[in-house]
Amino acid sequence: MRDPSNVLQQEAIGILGVNLIYAAFYELQTKESFLEGLAQDVVRERIEIDFVDFRGPAFAGWDRLTLLAYLARAGLAEAVFFSSTGATVPPTEVLYKRAVVLAPGYFGHVDPAHGQIHAQMLAAGIQELRKELGETSSPPIGIFCLTAATLRPAEPAPEIPDLLRRINALLAQGGDVLLFRERELYTMTALVNRYTKAPVRFVAGLSLLIRAFDDSYFHLEGRRLEALSRLFAQNVRIYAYPMTAVDLHESIKSFSATRLEWSETNGWVSAEHLRVAPPLGHLYAYLLASNFLVSMQIPAALTADA
Repeated sequence: MRDPSNVLQQEAIGILGVNLIYAAFYELQTKESFLEGLAQDVVRERIEIDFVDFRGPAFAGWDRLTLLAYLARAGLAEAVFFSSTGATVPPTEVLYKRAVVLAPGYFGHVDPAHGQIHAQMLAAGIQELRKELGETSSPPIGIFCLTAATLRPAEPAPEIPDLLRRINALLAQGGDVLLFRERELYTMTALVNRYTKAPVRFVAGLSLLIRAFDDSYFHLEGRRLEALSRLFAQNVRIYAYPMTAVDLHESIKSFSATRLEWSETNGWVSAEHLRVAPPLGHLYAYLLASNFLVSMQIPAALTADA
């Protein structure tokens, strides 16, 4: 509910109820027409719908995962949650008062080798946060994050079958997934901080980190500085996961306009060995020195394999 008063919230619920009755009688041709009819006049400005569940013969052919993905892609929800256990619950039930590690990414490669790398990165982020919290706190949860938005302004938004292909690949690895409407990390921070005051950490490979810094954020009045202030506003840090120099060079050559240099350790690059050209480099150095950006060490097993 987004309205500021109880009276307005009651009015919005009334509109939603009328929409629901009308949609149940006249908008059952497709999943999309039903949800669009349900959302008319109230969603986005007044109400978010972050969870749906249908029962009965009229909905027998409707896939729940497709419906959840549609909520985010159509802008009806800020985020929806997909569980590796098969349970369907709203995000609040998962995030409520929990310390959280979020692993954002595109996750376009769904083969087992890349899946193992994604799982290792998330597990490393959870282990890092557990060290921060100590043994007395409840264990943090780890969630993969995708966006239903386009990564570049000129590109179309991903279609639902493509989103579900990537989501199902992560679920098959045993990971839970949050699908966000927007792509910026600070929007993910805002959503999670609705439900928990516990620490929130991102774990991200260097290429994603560079992409986030490279964005000019022209849609914000304060540009890059406003984006960073929103991101780190409430107990947030980023764990920067190391990458091989080969993978780093390959992944950033198509988008990065920032001059970068780095040194390697057995072919691996960590955040503390990445050098960004001024003036952005000064900001990068500040985030490292202030521990907003935490450079994760190269795992010993990976160094040995290299």
